Amino acid sequence: MKFLTFKGGIHPPEFKEMTERLPIEKAIEPSLVAIPMQQHIGAPCEPTVKAGDRVLVGQKIGEAKGFVSAPVHSSVSGVVKSIAKMPSSSGGEVVSIVIESDGQNEVDPSVTPKGRIEDLKPADIVGIIKEAGIVGMGGATFPTHVKLSPPPDKKIETIILNGAECEPYLTADHRLMLEKPDDIVFGLRAMMKAVGVEKGFIGIESNKPDAIEIMKKAVVKHTNIEVVTLETKYPQGAEKQLIYACLKKEVPSGGLPMDVGAIVNNVGTAAQVAIAIKTGMPLIERITTVSGKGIKTPKNLLIKIGTSVNSVIEQCGGYAEKPGKILMGGPMMGLAQYSDDVSITKGSSGLLLFTEEEAQAPEPSACIRCGKCVDICPAYLQPLHISNFSFNHMMESAEKYRALDCIECGSCSYICPAKIPLLQSIRVSKRYIIAKKRKQV
Repeated sequence: MKFLTFKGGIHPPEFKEMTERLPIEKAIEPSLVAIPMQQHIGAPCEPTVKAGDRVLVGQKIGEAKGFVSAPVHSSVSGVVKSIAKMPSSSGGEVVSIVIESDGQNEVDPSVTPKGRIEDLKPADIVGIIKEAGIVGMGGATFPTHVKLSPPPDKKIETIILNGAECEPYLTADHRLMLEKPDDIVFGLRAMMKAVGVEKGFIGIESNKPDAIEIMKKAVVKHTNIEVVTLETKYPQGAEKQLIYACLKKEVPSGGLPMDVGAIVNNVGTAAQVAIAIKTGMPLIERITTVSGKGIKTPKNLLIKIGTSVNSVIEQCGGYAEKPGKILMGGPMMGLAQYSDDVSITKGSSGLLLFTEEEAQAPEPSACIRCGKCVDICPAYLQPLHISNFSFNHMMESAEKYRALDCIECGSCSYICPAKIPLLQSIRVSKRYIIAKKRKQV
């Protein structure tokens, strides 16, 4: 059977067997949370509370001050102990609100059901999503209400839900599809109404036949929603590659999915939209896969935002041995952490712990001109040339070779027999080019 796919990509070991059959568990209630004011792409939030204030579950504690931003809410009830800069999982420090939980989980009065999809207007749905602080739950954390507010000249025809979960180790989305399929479909229907589209797709990789079967049953009453089977290949879940697989449309260089009439969201995002509409509860917790040889008891946990990584590790039995690397996210696109004092955020799809032996980085050698990085690049780039330009500080040349089109999937670094840090050097060039463009504005 032929499955939908895209050009390029790689087939790394999946390593999903540790958690793919483990049901989602509710994590132990945290006694203290540190909730960052920036857990999303875009402008950080400004605190709306101060030290000494008592806050409730679902209460807004951070106000978005830009269009590309998303408000932040308390995941516990308790007293604000401090507002200070704290270690961030994205690097550096971020202003965070530290709350000592009182264990009562008293819910804010604003948390009330928002009504039926049929009774809500498109603008109402977008407003609910915005106020709930919903962002891309696959890890990208782009504010969802922004995606659902395209310019008038961009006609959206299709919404695609990403259920590929193509990163090794991660199984949070897989478990969500098995355990909460109706919420996913509800959220997709709400988003389709919000932008006025008639066609929806849910793309799932072929290595999840149980999820495919369950999701097909969940959409049987909705003839305008189709579950499609994708080839198991990385990075199948990248939005441009997913669009090509499902629609056979190519997003132009420098363009966005809306340029081909599509919007892509994660299945976790759709489920969170359902929660926001059905219950009124904003985004205050998320499913995180905790896995790797470095953890004693791998799990899929539903964790409150702001919970410390070290307490999550403790709930999973602690370190199996001295950790060599801690990753937030997947092994291909996740970020290495310098401390386990960072907090779980809206984008924490995975928490991976590797042993010292696994974490040993190979020594790079000279390029052998094999061309593998070009063959597998899903963005049709020449990674070696962009990398060379970056190493030699030739950033204008890197830009001409479309460095900004790199989706940072890491496929080139994975496939390179010389173990050249292609992705890392391309990232450097992208940051330089973007910073220069901002200065010119």
